[in-house]
Amino acid sequence: MTASRVRVVRASPGLVWRALDGDDVIGAASAFLRPDGRWFVHIDLCRDDSYEPLLAAVGENTGSDLYAMADERDKQRLALLGRLGFTVNRRESLVVIPTDPQITGLHVTDEPDGVVIISANDAYEDQLRLLDDALRQDVPGSSGWKWDPGDFNEETFGHQFDPATYLVAVEVASGEYIGLVRVWKRPGKPRLGLIGVLGPHRQQGLARILLARVFRVLHQRGQAEVAAEIDETNAPSRALLLPLGAKVVGGFVEFIRPHGAAQ
Repeated sequence: MTASRVRVVRASPGLVWRALDGDDVIGAASAFLRPDGRWFVHIDLCRDDSYEPLLAAVGENTGSDLYAMADERDKQRLALLGRLGFTVNRRESLVVIPTDPQITGLHVTDEPDGVVIISANDAYEDQLRLLDDALRQDVPGSSGWKWDPGDFNEETFGHQFDPATYLVAVEVASGEYIGLVRVWKRPGKPRLGLIGVLGPHRQQGLARILLARVFRVLHQRGQAEVAAEIDETNAPSRALLLPLGAKVVGGFVEFIRPHGAAQ
């Protein structure tokens, strides 16, 4: 068997490619474009001679560097990505954070003067989307993020949305949205998707106030822990979350393969 016998076809609908040997499917890959312009690819476990043709086809179609994620404990996938020319771009810790205020020290307090906190359910969607875009610029691995309005609506108000745990801080005088916290509903543990405050409004304890409010809701529901991912270089997030009694339970590795790379 040689690589020259492998052919790759684009499956429809969607961004899926299949490697064929005759009529037999010997491998598959899929890709999606994030709002920050990065193409992420997922490669199924394939026959060895199909990986490079698949990645070449995905790269030709996207015209871009390719990114991939792997669980740090998945030694087989880590080794495969390295063999295929992917290099480590960044790492995230997977943590679980208790919701009990007696552990976290997060007790509900009033907002700073001139700030009110509302549910995302009561927010203006366009303003909320622009705030989300702005906050993501400070999140490692998300620079350049810009939501399409329709995609933002689907992501925000889908089945994981919880109006009691998606809160927005608003500056009263200007009406500007200046911070948010969101915890998504999920089977098992809820997930802290984002906690952030715009630069000019930091150092007022607003992030802790937002966390205290959503953690109180979860604690009262009997949900003892929240899952979250923290980039290993994100010092502000680590300083905010790790002292709350967070435990590191795993991690993820993000890889990049430059456009045009070939083995």
